[in-house]
Amino acid sequence: MSSAALTVAGYMRKAERALDEARLLLSRQATEGACSRSYYAMHDAAHAALLATGDETPDAIIKTHHSLIAEFGKKFVLGGQIDASLGRAFNKVQEMRLLADYSAEPPPLDKTQGAVEQAEAFVAAIRSLIASLKP
Repeated sequence: MSSAALTVAGYMRKAERALDEARLLLSRQATEGACSRSYYAMHDAAHAALLATGDETPDAIIKTHHSLIAEFGKKFVLGGQIDASLGRAFNKVQEMRLLADYSAEPPPLDKTQGAVEQAEAFVAAIRSLIASLKP
């Protein structure tokens, strides 16, 4: 991936596409895919937030899921810019993605619905955060 593609707006568009895909998969009761796409919507929004604040740069993108979640929590949750419930949701949806991707049984529909809703709230909060940073 070229560094030109690694922009705040690019990551937010990617997050929105993943969220749209999660909703579509949920409507078809495809819970594994919906959980995965919900997590990646949050993942991409977190990258956008870190880029927007300069805590991540196009030349130094955080490469692991664990490091991204930890850095996001440190910067935005502990920093008081994002509600702690959204930080917990990021961790919870990551756990659901791991189960969806690597276990034999698909996640239950109700838990998948919750994952999609948490991703929607997370992406909306990041959208608002980024808007508040603009002069």
